[in-house]
Amino acid sequence: MVVLCGRKDWNLSWNTTNPDFTQCFQNTVLVWVPCFYLWIFAPIYLIYLRSHGYGYICMSLLNKAKTIVGFLLWIICWLDVFYSLWERSNGSGIPAPVHLISPTILGLTMLLATLLVQYERKKGIQSSGLMLIFWLIALLCATIVFRSKVLHAINQPLTVCVWRYTTFYIYYGLLLVSFILSCLTDQPPLFSQMVKDPVRPLIPLTSAVRNGFLGFLSFLNITSMMITGYKRPLEEKDLWSLNPDDCSNRVVPQLVHRWNSECQKAKSKERQAVAESEILLVKNSKKTIDPSLLKALCLTFGPYFLISCFYKLIQDILMFAGPEILRLLIRFVNDSSAPTWQGYFYTVLLFMCTCAQSLILQKYFHVCFVSGMRLRTAIIGAVYRKALVINSAARRTSTVGEIVNLMSVDAQRFMDLITYINMIWSAPLQVVLALYFLWQNLGPSVLAGVAMMVLMVPINAVIAMKTKTYQVAQMKSKDSRIKIMNELFNGIKVLKLYAWELAFKDKVSQIRESELKVLKKAAYLGGVSTFTWVCAPFLVALSTFAVYVLVDERNVLDAQKAFVSLALFNILRFPLNMLPMVISSMVQASVSLKRFRVFLSHEELQEDNVEHKPVPAREFHQFIILSLNLHFLLNVCIPEKTLVAVVGHVGSGKSSLLSALLGEMDKLEGAVTVKGSVAYVPQQAWIQNSTLKNNIMFGQERREAWYQRVVEACALQPDLEMLPAGDDTEIGEKGVNLSGGQKQRVSLARAVYCDRDTYLLDDPLSAVDAHVGKHIFDRVIGPQGLLKDKTRILVTHGLSYLSQVHLILVMLDGEITEAGSYQQLMAKEGAFAELIRTYAAVEQTDDKGDNEDIYTHGSVHSTESKREDTWQERTLPNKTEYEHRIIIILIINKENYKLDIKSTKKPTKPHKKTLKMRERYKRTKKFVKLSTFAAYVKAIGVLLSCLSLLLMFIHHFLSLFSNYWLSKWTDDPTVNGTQPNSQMRLGVYGILGISQVFVYSLSMSIGGILASRSLHQSMLFNVLRSPMSFFERTPSGNLVNRFSKEMDTIDTVIPSILKMFMGSMFNVIGSCLIILIATPLVAVVIPFFGLLYLFVQRFYVATSRQLKRLESVSRSPIYSHFNETLLGTSVIRAFGEQERFISESDQRVDHNQKAYYPSIVANRWLAIRLEFVGNCIVSSAALFAVIARENLSPGIMGLSISYALQLTASLTWLVRMSSDVETNIVAVERVREYSDTEKEAEWRHQAYNPPPRWPTDGNIEFRNFGLRYRPDLDLVIRNVTLKIDGGEKVGIVGRTGAGKSSLTLGLFRIIEAAEGHIFIDGVDIAKVGLHDLRSRVTIIPQDPLLFSGSLRMNLDPFDSYSDEDIWLALELSHLKSFVSSLPDQLSHECSEGGDNLSVGQRQLLCLARALLRKTKILVLDEATAAVDMETDNLIQSTIRSQFEGCTVLTIAHRLNTIMDYTRVLVLEKGEVVEFDSPSSLIGQRGSFYKMAKDSGLA
Repeated sequence: MVVLCGRKDWNLSWNTTNPDFTQCFQNTVLVWVPCFYLWIFAPIYLIYLRSHGYGYICMSLLNKAKTIVGFLLWIICWLDVFYSLWERSNGSGIPAPVHLISPTILGLTMLLATLLVQYERKKGIQSSGLMLIFWLIALLCATIVFRSKVLHAINQPLTVCVWRYTTFYIYYGLLLVSFILSCLTDQPPLFSQMVKDPVRPLIPLTSAVRNGFLGFLSFLNITSMMITGYKRPLEEKDLWSLNPDDCSNRVVPQLVHRWNSECQKAKSKERQAVAESEILLVKNSKKTIDPSLLKALCLTFGPYFLISCFYKLIQDILMFAGPEILRLLIRFVNDSSAPTWQGYFYTVLLFMCTCAQSLILQKYFHVCFVSGMRLRTAIIGAVYRKALVINSAARRTSTVGEIVNLMSVDAQRFMDLITYINMIWSAPLQVVLALYFLWQNLGPSVLAGVAMMVLMVPINAVIAMKTKTYQVAQMKSKDSRIKIMNELFNGIKVLKLYAWELAFKDKVSQIRESELKVLKKAAYLGGVSTFTWVCAPFLVALSTFAVYVLVDERNVLDAQKAFVSLALFNILRFPLNMLPMVISSMVQASVSLKRFRVFLSHEELQEDNVEHKPVPAREFHQFIILSLNLHFLLNVCIPEKTLVAVVGHVGSGKSSLLSALLGEMDKLEGAVTVKGSVAYVPQQAWIQNSTLKNNIMFGQERREAWYQRVVEACALQPDLEMLPAGDDTEIGEKGVNLSGGQKQRVSLARAVYCDRDTYLLDDPLSAVDAHVGKHIFDRVIGPQGLLKDKTRILVTHGLSYLSQVHLILVMLDGEITEAGSYQQLMAKEGAFAELIRTYAAVEQTDDKGDNEDIYTHGSVHSTESKREDTWQERTLPNKTEYEHRIIIILIINKENYKLDIKSTKKPTKPHKKTLKMRERYKRTKKFVKLSTFAAYVKAIGVLLSCLSLLLMFIHHFLSLFSNYWLSKWTDDPTVNGTQPNSQMRLGVYGILGISQVFVYSLSMSIGGILASRSLHQSMLFNVLRSPMSFFERTPSGNLVNRFSKEMDTIDTVIPSILKMFMGSMFNVIGSCLIILIATPLVAVVIPFFGLLYLFVQRFYVATSRQLKRLESVSRSPIYSHFNETLLGTSVIRAFGEQERFISESDQRVDHNQKAYYPSIVANRWLAIRLEFVGNCIVSSAALFAVIARENLSPGIMGLSISYALQLTASLTWLVRMSSDVETNIVAVERVREYSDTEKEAEWRHQAYNPPPRWPTDGNIEFRNFGLRYRPDLDLVIRNVTLKIDGGEKVGIVGRTGAGKSSLTLGLFRIIEAAEGHIFIDGVDIAKVGLHDLRSRVTIIPQDPLLFSGSLRMNLDPFDSYSDEDIWLALELSHLKSFVSSLPDQLSHECSEGGDNLSVGQRQLLCLARALLRKTKILVLDEATAAVDMETDNLIQSTIRSQFEGCTVLTIAHRLNTIMDYTRVLVLEKGEVVEFDSPSSLIGQRGSFYKMAKDSGLA
C-alpha cells in the first residue's frame, strides 16, 4: 500500500466519534469497486443484448443527455490523469501511483459506460438495470469520498489540492446527474411488439426495458391498473394481453412433447424387458413401466423455475442479517462508551437489509407463481388434447366429473405446491444456518433443541402418510359427487317429470357425508399437526434455555443471548412450520400427479382403424369390430356416389357400423377403408353453445349462395325468419332453445355445408315429422338431393325411403344378414320383404296429392292453407313466444351476465341483427357484504365461532406474556456471576408456553366442516327446487363449478385462511403493543404508518377482488366448453376439427389466465409496499431505541426489536389473508345466491295430501287453461277447455308451435298455469304438491335419458318394487332377453347418459319405468321417434294391453300410431281447433284431415 498510495494510513479507526475511511482506501477501493462491477458484467450483458433485440430507439433528448454526461465524466477522469503527468514532469513533487492508475481505470470505465448507452439504444433498451446499479454504486462510493473531502477542506484547508478537489466536485455532480438520468425511461423502440400492444404485461427484461429498472424491481407496471380498479370495477378491456411465454400455444406443446418422449422411452424399456426375458427363458412378469410425468414437468418448467432457486438462496442468507444486527444493537445499548453513530449505522444497515430481503423475496414469489400458472395452462391443455383422442373404453373409466376435477382441483394443487416446493431444500438450509448461529450464541445447549426437532420428524411423517390416505379418499368421493351432479344437471327435466329429486338428493348427500367424514378426520389430524408446528419452536427454545441454564449456574441468560436466540428461533419457526405443510402438499400433489399420469396414459383411438385412401373397384374388405363385448363380423363394399340404407331392429348394431367407419371402435383385424373426407350426423344431434350460423358453418368459410341452398334444403328458412336475430341468434347449451327436430336439422345442415366426400347419417329423420322428413330426403339425401354426388350411408327406420336407395343393408345382432337393392331384397322373400309388407302400408306417403311439391324454393305453399309453416316441430306460435325461449336461455352466468336484445321490427328479409347473451361484468360494491360473513358464521354456529375466537385470543396472549416474562428474566441482575431466580423464571416460562391452548385450531376446522355441510345441503336443495327455466338459462358449467371449485374452497381453503388471518391479526396487535411499551416514541410514527398501511390494503383489495371475480367468471367457460367437447368428440373427430377446438380451448384458458396474471403481480406490488411499511416500523423501533438507550433496558429493547423483525412478515401476511378472506368468501356468496332465485311450488303440501290411490279414474279436465313462459310474454296456451274421461286414449297433434309440449308441461306443472285450472279426478292440481302430482302421472319423454348406475337404480331409484316386478316390466317392454344376456343383469352398470346402450334400448327402458309405476295417466311425448317400426308396433301393443284402463295422452309424429285412439286433440297456436275421434275428424275435412293426407292416411 505504501508503494501504491505513498503513505502508511491503511488502518481504519472504528471506535471514534467521527469515523472516516483513509485516503488510500478512498483512492483505491472506493474508485475500483464500480469499475470492476461494470467490467465483469458488461461482457455478459453484451452477449445477451446481441441475441435479444427489442427494436431500435431514435436518438432522444434523454439519450443525448446520457451520452454528453458520459463523455464529460470521461474527460474529467483524463484531466486528472494529465494533471498527475504534469505534476510529474513539472517536478513539483512526484504523485503517488494511485493518482495515475485510478483515474485511468475510471476514465476507461466511463467510456465503456457511454458506449453501452448507445448500444442499448440500438437494441431498444428503454431503461437499463445494469447501468442503474453501476451509477448507484459509483454514486454511493463517491458520496463517502465527498463527505471526507468536505470535512478535510473544513479542518485542514492548507493541505487541499485545489485541482483535484475541483475535478472531484464536478465528477460528483455529473455522477448525480447520470444516476437521475438512468432512473428515467426512454421512448419505446420502433418495430417492437410493445408499441403494437400497449397493454402487454411485463416479463422480467421487458419490464426493465419499459418501466425502468426500479419499476421492474417494485412491480410499478401494475399501478395504473390498480388505480383504475380503485376508481371503478375492472373490465376485460383493462386487462393485459398475455405474455407469449405464458400462452397455451407455447406452453402446452412443450409439455405434450416431453410427455410423448417419456411414453416412448417407457415403451422401449418394456419391449427391452420382454426381449430379455425371452432370451433368458424367464417368465415375463408383465409389469408395465409407467412413463414419468414428473420428469416431463421438470424438463418443461425446470429451467425457468431455477431462477426462483437463486432468489431463494440469497433471501435465505439475508434472513439471518436481522438477528446479527439485533445482537450488535443490544451490545451497543449495553456499551455506554460506544459512539452514537454506530447505533444509527446499525439502524440504516437493518433498514437496507430488510428492504433488499423484501425485494428479492417478491421476485422469488413472482417466478414461482408464474411457473404455477404455466403449469396449470399446460395441464389443462394436455388433458383437453387427450380427451379428444381417448377411446370409448377409456372414456368410460374417466367420467366428466373426474376430468373436470383434474382441470380444477388437481391443477390447483400443483399451483399451490410450486410456490413452496423450494422449501424442500431451503428449510433444511435455514435450519442448519439457524443452528449454526445458535451454537455461536448458546454453545452445545442447542443440541437439546436439535433433539426436540428430531423427535418431531416421525410425528410429521405419520401425519403426512395419513394425509395422503385421506386425500385419496376425499378425491374419490369428490369425483363421484361431481359425476352425479353433472348427470343430475344434464337430466334435470327427467328428474322433475319423474319426481326423483329426493332420491338423487339423498344419493348426493350420502356421498357428501362420506366426503365430510374424511374431512373431519383430516381436521383432527390438522389439529395435531398445528400443535406440532406451533409447539415445535417453543419446545426447541425451552429445552435449549433449560439445558443452558441448568448445566452450569454461571451460564447467564442475558438479553443478547435470549433475544438473538429468540429471533433465530422465530426464523426457525418458518421452516419447521412449512416443511410439514410442503410435505403434505407434495403428498396431495403426488396423488394428483398419479391421477394425471393415469389419465394421460389412457389408450387412444388407433390411427389405423380407418384408412383414408382410394378403393379399387369391386374390392371387398373384411373387418371385425368390438362392441358390448361381442365380435361383429362385417364384410361389405360400398361404391362411390351411392345411397346406402342400413336397417334393423333396436340394438342390431346399425350405429356401431357407423362408429366403425369413423374409427371410433377397436378394430381387431381386417381393414376399413373410406375414400376422401367424412361428415357425420349423429342420432342425437350435438349442438354447440354458439350462434345458429356458427353451428351450421362449423369453422368453414362463409359461402353465401351455398349457405342459403343448405338452409333451404334442410328446411331451416322459416325457423330463421321466426328467430329474433335470424341465424345470429345464440343457441344455448345442448341446443336448449331448439326443438328436437330443429336440432337434428341444424346438425344435418352442418354436415351438408361442410361439403365432404362421404356422409354417415345416423337416423337424422327420426326427430322430424313425416312430411319434413320427406322434404329433407328429397332435397338433401335422396337421388335428386344436394348430396346426390356423394357417398351416403343412412341409418333409418323410415321404410318409405328404401325404394329410392341404391343399396340396403339389413343388420341383425351385429351382422349383415341381407344386402342388395330394394327390388333384390323384395324378390328374396326374406325377413326384409316380410317387414316391408307388414309395416310399409301405414307409412306410405301419397305422392300424388296437392302437396307433391309444397316445398318449392324453400317457401311454403298449400292449396288449402298458405299460412302454415309446415316443417317446424314443437316450436312456438309466434316470434314473441319464440323470443321467450331465447331470453331465458343460457349465459346469464352467475351474477355477471345479462342479456342484450335489441327490439326491432320483424324484418321481411333475413335479418342481420344479432341476439347475443353478452357477458357483462356486474358493478360491485367496494366491500363484500357483511351478510356473507354473517351467513358463514351462522353456518358454523355462533357459539362455536365465539369459542374459537376466545381460544385463539388466550393462545396469543399467553405467547406474548411468555416472551415478556423472558425479557424480565434477562434483565435480572447478576450476583457472583449467576442469576439467583433463574430456575423460577425458567419454570414460569415453561408453564406459560405449554399452557398455550391449541384447541382453537381444531374448533375452527370442525366449524368449517359444519359450515360446508350446511351450505352444500342448502345449495343442493335450492338448486333442485329451482324451476326448469333456471336450468335453461344457467350453463351446466356454472353449476358444476359451484359444486366443485366453490365447495372445495369452502371445504378446505376458507377455514385455514380464517385461522391464519386471525393469527396474523393477533400477531400484529401484539407486536405493536410490545414496541409501544418498549419505545413509546414509536407512537409518533405508528399512526402514520398504520394509515398508510390501511390505505395500501384497501387500495389493493378493491382491485384484487375484481381480478379474482374476473378470473372466476372466465373459469366456467373453460369447463362448459370442455363438457360440450366431450359430448361431441365423435362429431369433432369425424369432421377433423380437433385443431380448431383445441385452439378454442386454449383461447379460453388464456382468457382466464389474463385475469389471473395481474393478480400475481398485484400481490407482489402489495407485498413490496407493505413490507416497506413494516421495514420502516422496524427501523423506527431501532432508531428510537438508539435515541433512548440510556433509559432502556437491554431486555425490553431486545424484545421490541425481535417483535419488530416479525412485524414485517405479520403485516404482509395479514393483508394477504384479509384479501384472501374477502376474495374466497365470495365462494360463500356465490353458493348462497341460489337461495334467492325463483323456486317451484312445494314438493308436498302439508295442508292437502291427495288420497293414496289418487287418481283412481284418470279423468282430466281443462277449464279456461292458459299458459305463459314469463309474466311479460303472451300466452302460449289459451282458452283450453276440454274434458278427457278416464281410460280414454287421446292423441295430441298440431303443426308449427301449436303448443303440444307446452300443454304436457302444464299438466306436470313444469310451467305453472297463467289462468284457468286443470282437474284430475276432480282435484285441482294447483293445490297438490308437485311430487304428489308428478309421481301419480307418468311420462315417457322424447329424449330417453339414463343415469350412471345400475339398471335397477335407473328403473326404481327409491327401491319401491321387487325384482319380480322389475323383470315383469322388462319382459313387457321387450328387454328381458337383452338384460338376461348381460353378465350382471339388473346390476349392469350404465355409463354416463346411458351411452353403452342404444337409443332404442334406452327408450324401451323408459317404457319399463312407466310399466313399473302403472299410474292411471300416461303421457307419451313422441316416445317412439328413435325406434324402428317393428319396435314401435311392440311398444304400442304393450301400451294398449298394459294401460288398457288408463288415460293415455300421446304427442305423435307418426299419425298411424294414434289412428285407433278414442279421440284426437288438434292444437293450433295454443288453442283447441278440433277434438273428436279420428274418423270424425277425417270426415270433417279440417286440420287433422290435412295432416292425415300429408302422411298418406286419408
